[in-house]
Amino acid sequence: MRQSKNPNIDNKTDKEHMFRYSQILELRRWIKVIFRWKNFALLNVTNYLISVTKHELSTQCLSPLITGADFETMESFRSLTVTQRDQILVEQQVFDIFKTFYNLPPSSQSFMLELQRENHVEYLTKGLTGLGPSFCVLDANRPWICYWILHSIALLDEFVDPELEDNTIDFLSRCQGPNGGYAGGPGQASKILDIIIVKLLPTIFCMLTMPHLATTYAAVNSLVTLGGDKALSSINREKLYMFLRQMKDASGGFRMHDGGEIDVRACYTAISVASLLNILDDELVQNVGNYILSCQTYEGGISGEPGSEAHGGYTFCGLATMILINEVDRLDLSSLTDWVVFRQGVEGGFQGRTNKLVDGCYSFWQGGIFALLKRLNSTKGVKPIPLGDGEGSGEESPQTTASSDAAGEEGLNEDLSLGGSHSKIGDQHNTSSQVNVIDIDHNHSKGHANELNGGLRDKPGKSRDHYHTCYCLSGLSVCQRSWLEDEDSPPLPRAVLGPYSNLLEPIHPLYNVVLDRYREAHEFFTKS
Repeated sequence: MRQSKNPNIDNKTDKEHMFRYSQILELRRWIKVIFRWKNFALLNVTNYLISVTKHELSTQCLSPLITGADFETMESFRSLTVTQRDQILVEQQVFDIFKTFYNLPPSSQSFMLELQRENHVEYLTKGLTGLGPSFCVLDANRPWICYWILHSIALLDEFVDPELEDNTIDFLSRCQGPNGGYAGGPGQASKILDIIIVKLLPTIFCMLTMPHLATTYAAVNSLVTLGGDKALSSINREKLYMFLRQMKDASGGFRMHDGGEIDVRACYTAISVASLLNILDDELVQNVGNYILSCQTYEGGISGEPGSEAHGGYTFCGLATMILINEVDRLDLSSLTDWVVFRQGVEGGFQGRTNKLVDGCYSFWQGGIFALLKRLNSTKGVKPIPLGDGEGSGEESPQTTASSDAAGEEGLNEDLSLGGSHSKIGDQHNTSSQVNVIDIDHNHSKGHANELNGGLRDKPGKSRDHYHTCYCLSGLSVCQRSWLEDEDSPPLPRAVLGPYSNLLEPIHPLYNVVLDRYREAHEFFTKS
């Protein structure tokens, strides 16, 4: 590349481009500040998720405010960090796909916006029957794979065949430890010596299973998603309760496993499982709120442990836990709302932390926070109350053994099952958001003749996987119901991008299980 004879001219040009770029980002930031309570915060999630497809679309760069020349110039700045360069590339890839979409004729646009259900289900079902050798790195997360796949299939309103369902129940039963809880796989042990013994003495294989709170959560949610007496009765609630008690720490938090780390994720998985199985009581709830409160950072989000950085996954876990134990009013909800609003990137997607790239999975981890916030009405000194018509408040609470402070939680949980009437946080903030969002998998090429393989992904350029398929679809389900005023009515067509057949099943946002499966489990464990 020919260099200018006058380096000051190039330097001046670079500075002008950088100044322009900084002005653009600042302008977008303040637009978001002004309109975040007026249905702006999540609006562009739609466009971001359009770009989160399995196959690439190649075209020229499009940005409403930044030209391809701007990107090219900024990439040449040696002062940019790796994250800054990656951010520019992601924006460019997303805008490329936007341009392709908007330049297509209406018929082709409709095809691109169609959720390819059959292809997704085929991809997911194949994952339950067998996985390739590259999945060996997830050997300690096998219940999670079950949950990601089963929940995705349920969101698509499909079912696995009876034989596969029975095999899954039997597999998860073999992951269940003799002293309660579920391990990452059958017979997974906690020490090298145990592994040696497992190989030498197969008869005690199952006796060495090491339960873990994360895989316990995944296994329980998988069984609730399958539904039916066989699946639900396979959970040993008495021993699982004892396992939860053993994981309880003096700090108020929970350990992920015996001798493991204490964090907000452990609190959520423990409390969520206990609430779902109707075994939540004072002993489990004690000081959990104090621990989570100590993890809320100066930014407003919630970190994994005290002193760490706020993170989308931990913020969801912390907020959901505080709702389940009926202590959500103790959080600074105003600053939490500010934090999550600012996690939306210019692409429309959400980032997990400040100055990180957007990721499709945060459509649920961050987008789901809005589903929780909009159902709350918190005033200093007053406990959160259910909004809307209050249906379900007369039903028996799933936490019948919990403290009197949590006795009113059932009405709140029922209100949180779907979107609903708008709510206020304090006197100033309204977190209701108009969200038209969809996540599609497609292969667009000349003639639209290529194979569609199903599955969703992190961002353009990444590969599909079951994890992102699960949480992109979960976030989509939440967003499709953001307009709901009447929980008994289906979403309006304007809330569903693309054909109305794209509508997914509703979820309970506190547990992230399909709503009718939650209700079946609630009834089953209330009677048990």
